Formats: sequence, C-alpha cells, structure tokens
Amino acid sequence: MTNTFPTPVPPPPTAAADLTGRTALVTGGGSGIGRACALALAEAGATVHVVDRDGPAAEAVAKAAGGQAHEADLADRAAIDLLPSDVDILVNNAGLQHVAPLTEFPPERFALLQSVMVTAPFLLMRRTLPHMYGRGWGRIVNVSSVHGLRASAYKAAYVAAKHALEGLSKVAAIEGAPHGVTSNCVNPGYVRTPLVEGQVRDQAAAHGISEGDVLADVMLARSPVKRLLEAEEVAAAVLWLCGPHSGYLTGTSLPLDGGWTAG
Repeated sequence: MTNTFPTPVPPPPTAAADLTGRTALVTGGGSGIGRACALALAEAGATVHVVDRDGPAAEAVAKAAGGQAHEADLADRAAIDLLPSDVDILVNNAGLQHVAPLTEFPPERFALLQSVMVTAPFLLMRRTLPHMYGRGWGRIVNVSSVHGLRASAYKAAYVAAKHALEGLSKVAAIEGAPHGVTSNCVNPGYVRTPLVEGQVRDQAAAHGISEGDVLADVMLARSPVKRLLEAEEVAAAVLWLCGPHSGYLTGTSLPLDGGWTAG
C-alpha cells in the first residue's frame, strides 16, 4: 500500500538548533528568562526582536543579541499592534506577580495580570500565526510556570493566568499542526530572576527570617531539588523546542520544576 503521508528525514543525533534565517520575538526580553532566551536564540542564528516595557533594558539586550528592541506595554493593545508580525518564533515570556488573599486581591491587579499574561499572548499569536502558516514552519513557546500545573495560596491572578496560557497553547498546537507550527509551554519552578529575588527579600522582611530560610522553607519546600533554576536553563529548553528534534512535540508542557509536580 502506498504511503500517502510524507516521511521526514530525521536529523542526525548530534544536530543542534540552527536558526539561521529565522526571526524570533521575545516578550519580557529585557531581563531574566527573556534576556536568556533572546541571547540563546541569537546565538543559534536567529534575528531577535526584544520586547520589554523597559526601553533601555530592551536596547541593551538587543545590542548584545544583534537584534532590535521594542519598548511596549503589553497591557496596551495599540502597542502590540505596532510589533512585528513576520516572525517565525514567538516566545511569550512577559509576566508579573501580585500576592494577596483572594478576599483582599485588588480586582484591577487581577485584570492586569490576565491582560499581560493571557490576552497579550493571544493577540501576538493572532498577529504572527499567518506568517508562520505561510512559511509552513513556526514555533510558539509560552513561558508558563509550575503554577500553570499546580496552585499556591495567595496567587489567584498568576495561577489563573498561567492555567489559561496552558489552554491557549494547546489550542494553538491543534490549529497549527497542519501548518508545521508547534506550540508548547515550559513550566519553570522558581528561577533566579529579579522578580524572584525581590520576593525572597520581601518574604524575609515580612516573616523576620533570613533569605536562605525563605528559599529552603518556603519557596523550595515542595521541590526535591533544593536550588533555584537558572534563567539559562530555561532558555536551553526554549531553544530545544525550536530545534530539529522537537517537530513532533506540540501541545504539551515541559516542567522545569526540580520534581515539584512529581509528588
């Protein structure tokens, strides 16, 4: 019987991501995970658009990556409409946090987190997918969180947003599959970023304990691996999802959580 489905030639076992000729857009690219992703993608040959609401930070990363900076507030739809649409790789990384009990959670902060971490990725997918479909190749990588798979108290907006991003990513995977476009989430635990370092300092001050005790007894209590994840480790996973061995992997979530979700 004739096989009517094309059989792709598998890449050699040692093949690394060669993104020469590809264009990537990374949100929240001015620091932390976004910065690491922008640099990793550029190192693999991609032309990188670095998007951040901190213009000077975006400029610095873009200069290091040989790319282009875009100062944009992702809560502003008009700003999103000015970003490039002709990109092959979309990394939805931008995020923010607010910690408060549900009964005291400010509704305006809840809405802001959904806008930046759910609506903006949706709008960027909607904006860039036609180009990916036209080229027959694309990669969407959504930087979710272990909180896209598990919940924690006092993080209603963040947990809700990351769970929504997981669902959005799966829809993009199903719709993109016939066009050679994959969509996946990476799900880090606590990463050594300015955001997390600020949380450590705040909790240490609030509870009157050392920053080391905050890490060991609070943040990493549910993680068998007792260290913070490095931003470069997340970027390596993002890069792998854009490489030659990941074309059949789509609609899934890759936990980088030190075993948190294993229990």
